Amino acid sequence: MRAQSKPYKGLPMEGLIATWYTKNTAGDTRRFQAVADSVAQRVPPGASVLEIAPGPGYLAIAMAKSGRQVTALDISKSFVRIARENADRAGVQVDIRQGNASAMPFAAASFDFAVCVAAFKNFTDPVGALNEIHRVLKPGGQASIYDLRKDAPLADIENEVRGMRLNAWNSLLTRWAFRFWLLKKAYTREDLERMAAASHFGRGEILADGIGFDLRLSKGR
Repeated sequence: MRAQSKPYKGLPMEGLIATWYTKNTAGDTRRFQAVADSVAQRVPPGASVLEIAPGPGYLAIAMAKSGRQVTALDISKSFVRIARENADRAGVQVDIRQGNASAMPFAAASFDFAVCVAAFKNFTDPVGALNEIHRVLKPGGQASIYDLRKDAPLADIENEVRGMRLNAWNSLLTRWAFRFWLLKKAYTREDLERMAAASHFGRGEILADGIGFDLRLSKGR
């Protein structure tokens, strides 16, 4: 496992930034429920699922409500605290820990499934993170990496922001973040194919998912 002096790109998601993000995403949980439904179709109730970079924990909570055994790992101490509080309020059991996606504090072959939403583009060692996901998956385990695609049309992003039901100020900030920050960090299909090939997975399947993608990975038995 490789340690990074700074395992994420950009500003740390701590304090006021983490609080703003939590409030900004609380009003529109459609994406999290859609991912939870997809995971539920791929692994049975009782399966062990790891979420990498859960943020406020909305997806982890939805997966726990579906009967999966959920563990979550986030580099942000603020998000670990917020996600634990949200899980407690929701009345579900989620094991939420603080740690680096490129050096996970889990034994090999611990999980049936792994998922990461909207955070992969922020990792400074994306191939290292893929290798760690491969290591902690059980033989035959699967993973999905969801994130923004670099060629997402601005009109589609505008529709996405409109559907988030934000106030005028937060809508403006979110549009700015998409256009001048998130899209610049996003990956192309060729980037994803190269990283999957360089990882222990060897390859991955890339599916279009609205303004983003679903990179599907499988570990051999």
